[in-house]
Amino acid sequence: MRARAVEQTVGVGRAGSGPWCWLAAGEADVPATGRWLHDTERVALDGMRFTKRHGEWRLARWTAKRALAEVLELSDDHETLATLWLRRTPEGAPEPFVGCTPAPCSVSSTDRAGWAVCLVGPAGRRVGVDLEVVEARSERFVRDWFTPAEQARVDAAVDDDGWRCVANLIWSAKESALKVLRTGLRRSTHSVEVDLGADAGPGHDGEGWRALRVHTDEGLVLPGWWRRFGAFVLTVAADGPVGGGPPRCLVDPPPLAAAEPTHSWLDAPVRDR
Repeated sequence: MRARAVEQTVGVGRAGSGPWCWLAAGEADVPATGRWLHDTERVALDGMRFTKRHGEWRLARWTAKRALAEVLELSDDHETLATLWLRRTPEGAPEPFVGCTPAPCSVSSTDRAGWAVCLVGPAGRRVGVDLEVVEARSERFVRDWFTPAEQARVDAAVDDDGWRCVANLIWSAKESALKVLRTGLRRSTHSVEVDLGADAGPGHDGEGWRALRVHTDEGLVLPGWWRRFGAFVLTVAADGPVGGGPPRCLVDPPPLAAAEPTHSWLDAPVRDR
């Protein structure tokens, strides 16, 4: 009955008006109890043996539910959050539901090093988000996965931090674009090329969002944005212009502004069930 009541109260909220927005959360934000989980989510979690996957899945779901509740103007109590869930399409993309009813919005989710981000866009649109740590990448990685133009962009970085930032930025933008295309890494990363524009440097804290574009072999151009948050770089992309600018964070200041990568699963790689 509770799920049906929530379904009947959902309007288009902030999602139906066109803008897109995002929310980040860290491991410490996730409640220890599971009352906020949908029945299907509890079943899925019970089958996860490895701590890393279990923790990342819970974190990503918690972040998505909080973002959806805010955008759909629902309560964030655990009973209401339990009615919100993501179903996978045949392509593997997340599809938000309120009970048995499709939510009037689109979503994309990502997690990395103890943090997760959920991007919410208008219904009927395809959006993608990816979060990466600004970490060392080998030259072999860049040569294997990047196009010649992307390789040249990485090699043009003026210092080691810039090299790491651009390498992870380009990889992140590819991931976001492949989510928009609903293929993930089933598709060659050389079939999508990231264009950061002529004036985009390596990025530093406080510089805000910068535009990017991703070109596909089919001739599509996917607009996107990127921003660096300390040890992280965040990218978003869509199947066309959304909201006239970068997505708005649902929390100000964004939690990523003070985020540090964590790897708590290393303490106990396998779950004690």
